[in-house]
Amino acid sequence: MSEAPPNKVAMVTGASRGLGKAIAIKLAEAGFDVAITARTVHEGDGRTERNSVRDEPTVALPGSLETTATEIEAIGRRALVIPMDLLDLDAVRAAPRQVLTEWGRIDVLMNNAIVGGGASLDRVMDLTAESMAVLFRGNFIHQVVLTQQVVPAMIAQGGGRILNMVSGSARLDPRAPAGEGGWGIAYSASKAAFGRFAGGINAEFGPQVVAFNIDPGNVVTERRKALNPTDAFSDYGSESPEAIGAAAAWLASAPEATRLLGKWIYAPQLAIDKRLI
Repeated sequence: MSEAPPNKVAMVTGASRGLGKAIAIKLAEAGFDVAITARTVHEGDGRTERNSVRDEPTVALPGSLETTATEIEAIGRRALVIPMDLLDLDAVRAAPRQVLTEWGRIDVLMNNAIVGGGASLDRVMDLTAESMAVLFRGNFIHQVVLTQQVVPAMIAQGGGRILNMVSGSARLDPRAPAGEGGWGIAYSASKAAFGRFAGGINAEFGPQVVAFNIDPGNVVTERRKALNPTDAFSDYGSESPEAIGAAAAWLASAPEATRLLGKWIYAPQLAIDKRLI
């Protein structure tokens, strides 16, 4: 009697809330067991900064890995909770190794986590060499290091897919100053660097291991709502986290998704085109 094939495994970083949570749940619905990482493990512990240099209080955020795990398990899939701070290099190296040790494989890596506080909303004259280095360390360097832990296992098991969450801020100029409808230029620069990563993976490891750039568009997340409590977000449209999650799950599993390699994929339009929502 032949052995049953192993369960498909996905790893999603930054999965305590927002896009990461929505993607993790959609991957579970698509049949993946899901390992999830973030800093916030317990509900009520989430916090974010408005600015790295001004004397402003931190802001509470809803969401946690425990809550996301409960929703994954309600779908009937396994959830593996791994606390990970994207700025902690030891934790970044250890997290994928823990998934491989406990579950034996990683079929899909969703690089969703970002360094969203600190200098990400700093204006030009508030930036320092140190604060900019933090953003590039978390949003580019450590993401590369994390992916390095996964690629050899994907090759050994016969293949895998890497999904990188990019940002329109890497391609567009802000319409307003940071914190007033715009974004910090150090944040957008760090995301622009990260946007070059998928092409290198495809050139060096494709077609066994392939990587996609996913642009979520304008999503009003819990963090944006918490930082802008008086903003009705009615001056511009916003995309559904569930639509982005559905697009990511399709890219993670559909054979025809490889036709989109090398493209900047606008997830809301993909969800419409493929009738995922």
